[in-house]
Amino acid sequence: MLEGKAVIGETDMRKTMQEDALQLAAKALDFFDVTEATEIARVIKQEFDRMYGGGWQCIVGTDFGSFVTHCFGSFIHFSIGNLSILLFRGSAAPENNGFSTLEGVKA
Repeated sequence: MLEGKAVIGETDMRKTMQEDALQLAAKALDFFDVTEATEIARVIKQEFDRMYGGGWQCIVGTDFGSFVTHCFGSFIHFSIGNLSILLFRGSAAPENNGFSTLEGVKA
């Protein structure tokens, strides 16, 4: 496990969900090295899908940027040491996604 206490940057999750996310990250770090970011993300994502229903996304790494749309109450960004974890449930796109407005645009 990566040494250090988890530091929450941003979240809108309930405390119980936050605790679940932190515990799952610690559990994943017990099994995987910090260089195995994809495996850490997979464990966290699959467990949140199982516990809270599908649609969760997880990004793990030391250097990444993001701009995501998420469902209210389902976002957390935290760090453990130099490893950052972003976990969120994606927001479904509305029926009219705006692509029809691009049909008339000429390149």
